[in-house]
Parts: sequence; structure tokens; C-alpha cells
Amino acid sequence: MNDLASVIHLKPAASPEDFDALIADIRARRGEFTAQQHVSQDIIERLRKAGIYRAMVAKMFGGDEKSPAEFCRMIERIAQADGSTGWVASFGAAATYLAALPEPTLRKLYANGPDVVFAGGLFPLQPAKRVPEGFVVNGTWKFGSGSMGASLIGVGISVEGDASGGLPRVAVMPAERVEIRNNWDVIGLEGTGSHDLVVKDVIVPEEWTLIRGGAASVDADIYRYPSLGLAAQVLAVVGLGVARGALDEVIDMAGGRVSITGAPKLADRGYVQVAIAKAEANLRAARAFFYDATEETWRIVRAGDKPSVEVTTVLRLAASHAAKTGADVTRMATELTGTTSIYNGHPLARALTDSFVVAQHAFLNEGTMQSAGRVLLGLPSVPGYP
Repeated sequence: MNDLASVIHLKPAASPEDFDALIADIRARRGEFTAQQHVSQDIIERLRKAGIYRAMVAKMFGGDEKSPAEFCRMIERIAQADGSTGWVASFGAAATYLAALPEPTLRKLYANGPDVVFAGGLFPLQPAKRVPEGFVVNGTWKFGSGSMGASLIGVGISVEGDASGGLPRVAVMPAERVEIRNNWDVIGLEGTGSHDLVVKDVIVPEEWTLIRGGAASVDADIYRYPSLGLAAQVLAVVGLGVARGALDEVIDMAGGRVSITGAPKLADRGYVQVAIAKAEANLRAARAFFYDATEETWRIVRAGDKPSVEVTTVLRLAASHAAKTGADVTRMATELTGTTSIYNGHPLARALTDSFVVAQHAFLNEGTMQSAGRVLLGLPSVPGYP
């Protein structure tokens, strides 16, 4: 593992491509990603050149160290074109928790540049045996989103006697040491390639493991931002992007052809006018809350302070609210089009199921609302939250 950086095969970062052209290509090819159950490798390379994977890497390693809000806006735009691509691109934020690797390991990790494509599966945690060389890792992990295009993969392990404070340990290894078991058969976000990951007798040195949610080994503003909060945010913003795309789709359709039943155009129907206004207001309100909480937390971090539990809880609440609102707005938009959107491959049918999957994620589902409520009421927070 000491020469891990040499097997990543990173190319020097290219000049930023025209982001609009990339977005247009993603939109045009989203059916392709759904059919093959992963985002095509050439799109991963273009995301890399566009700076997605260096955005959250500290400048000391050659990264752009963008603010969380800047990164989330990039993901939101991608998700507006295709939810699956937005979801895969969101894991560019993994650089913030990879920062918990020891500093010498980070320097090896970024030896060939900051554009490292990382993916992984955290659960279920699999027991790993400690040996003189590190840990022997075996097992199967669920939901390996983006692993088809990754250079590095991390998996969650448990180690007897591990002093991790209850947080999971992640073993990081070259992607070629991991078998991807193609079994991602779902109704939404099909293009994420979230297959099972299988590892057999791979020895991972301890210096290539990290505590998920643990403190960074180096100091940079971006690494002091709440990493678990950011992990929830970058997924939630996919829901906002999908909802924006769905709402725009309906608005574009509304002035089009008359219904086959002879009913007026959508734009001429009073109930559609009211529904569009409500959906627009709800989406903009959720988005404003989301970015307001993001900017407030970032200001605290930039000032050199640690965000309080209450501040981080509001950050998590804004993410959960964004995911739920995104799903609600997408459902409302889809309902307005009647049977038009029930066909496989229709953009609204895809948006509906994508938004549903986002809101079901463990970082964003109804249980996270309960956890936020506990903290806001002055009750003890649950383990792992916020």
C-alpha cells in the first residue's frame, strides 16, 4: 500500500471544461446511465476535469478548497440534469472525511494530484482481524454508489478493542482489490451503480484506515466543517436539483399541446397555476433554508470556532427538509401531467423515483427529523447525530 498513489493513474488536471456543455451532455445521456446502471467513465473523467473531485480538497494538497455552498451548487446543477450523476458526483465531498487519514498517507494519496475519485460502502460493518501488517479485511458491503468509476474504495470495518468512540473505521484500498457484485436492481437512481462490494483477504495497513466522522489529521477550514453534516447535505441537494428539473419540465410542457381529451393546455388550468406557484415557493424556501444554514456554519468555521451541536443540528435539519421538500415538489409536478409521465424513460417518471430514493436515505429520512427535534427540545442527541 505504500505505493498506492502509483496505481491510481491520475491524469494532470485539465483546464475547466464548459460546465454548461457538460450538463447538456449529461441530460442527453441520462437514459444511457439508467440502462447500464452506472455513469459512463468518460463522464466521470469530465467531472474530474471540471473540478468536482478536487473541489473539497485542501489547497495544501493542490485542491480548490471551495466552500460547502459552492460545492453543493455544483452538485445541484448536475442533479437538475440527472439525479444519478448528481449523486455520484456528490461523493467528491468524501475528501473531507478522507482527511482523517494520517498526514503522511494523505500526501501519498494526493501525490499525483488532488483529483482522486473515491467511493465505498460503509455498512454493514464487517469484522477485521488485526495482524502485524495492519488489518485483514473480508466481507460484503451494500450501496457502493459510484464504485464503477472510482480509483479508491473504502469499506466499513469493526476491530475488537478499537478506540474509535463508537464511530466506524474505514479501510481504504485500490479499486482493483474490490469485486463489484452487480445487483443494483431498483426503481430510482438506477445510474448510480450502487452495487454490493466484496473484499476477500485484503491486507490494509493501519495508516490506510480512518475513523468516519473523526477529526482531520491536518488543519484546513474545509476539514473543520462538520463532515457528517456535509455528507447529508451533498445528498440532499441532489433532491433539490431533481425537483428543479422536474418543475422546469412541467413549466416547459404547460404551454404545449392540448390534452387528447380536449381539455385546455396545462398553463390555462387554474389548479395547475396554483400548484405551480405553491411548488415554486416551497422549493425556493427549502433551498433558502438549506444554503442559509450552510453559510452560517461555514462562517463559524472560517472564524476559527467549532459549530455548536445546535448549529450542526440545524444544518442536518435543513438537509433533511430539503430532501423531503424536493420529493414533495417532484411528486406534485409529476401529478400535474396526468398519464403523460407514467411511461418508462419519461424525465418526470425518472425524477419522481429519483427524488423518492434521495428522501429515503438514512442521513435524510424521517428518523433524522426526530433526532433534530430531540436536540432542539434540549434532549440528549442519539449516537452519530448530528
